[in-house]
Amino acid sequence: MKITIAGYKKEERLSQGVANDEDTELINFLIHKGLDVVPTIWNDKSVEWSSFDVAIIKSPWDYHNHLNEFLNWLDHLKKLGVKVLNSTEIIKWNSDKHYLGDLVKKGLPVIPAEYLKKGSSFDNRFFNYFNADKLVVKPCVSAGAQNTVTVDRNNCNERSKEIDRLLREQGYMVQPFVEEIKNGEWSFLFFNGKYSHCSLKTPKQGDFRVQHYHGGSISYPTPDPKHIEQAGIYVESLPEPTLYARVDGVLINDSFSLMELELIEPYLFLNSNTLLLENYYQALIALL
Repeated sequence: MKITIAGYKKEERLSQGVANDEDTELINFLIHKGLDVVPTIWNDKSVEWSSFDVAIIKSPWDYHNHLNEFLNWLDHLKKLGVKVLNSTEIIKWNSDKHYLGDLVKKGLPVIPAEYLKKGSSFDNRFFNYFNADKLVVKPCVSAGAQNTVTVDRNNCNERSKEIDRLLREQGYMVQPFVEEIKNGEWSFLFFNGKYSHCSLKTPKQGDFRVQHYHGGSISYPTPDPKHIEQAGIYVESLPEPTLYARVDGVLINDSFSLMELELIEPYLFLNSNTLLLENYYQALIALL
């Protein structure tokens, strides 16, 4: 069985602050386990995708800038009979942040959101709607806090013009700014539905973005078992098993609330840890 782990053409800005080449370490570990694994770049036209039995979507970190091409590539893999992990259906669903509304309908705790269609306008009604003095506006299709804007009542007029320009290109979502993000965003990692490990990403002073390339820091505290259980509910709600799922959220009144359910290209914080790599391997073998 021939397996590819699909990534992207490397950009320094996205790998800045990451100590480990996680993809290479994972590939080497899986090869050591006896699997026939090779790396590819998802939009490399020279790749003969039909030569693979399985395609693991690992780190296509630029997919959101080429969404139609990315989704067409997934469809191509499916037509070729290549098994895709996570599945094309799950990835398509997860590629647009409207999926958060689906989770709300299931009664799961999610940071509330309203959506703005492409070509629409932003105004100050959302402050009263969310009973909030500060808002976060982000694209419905995005990653890494790209084009994410914060708005408060004082700068609303100025920011509205900026947001309206962004809305010409695509749809956006509006959420209340969650002050708890300053305490860090928890990431719970699940492989084939089973909890593996977690990290805590904390923004730098004066920022709200937790990504390492925006200056955020990463720690690995021991989580409360009840928070692991709460995070696991989102994974259990999915219609099918996933090789990997990263459940990102914050603690509000000591209870976990979801910010993002990462099912496409999350960094997994494997950190060369043999036990964590083994967790991934066992999940992969079970799904194969």
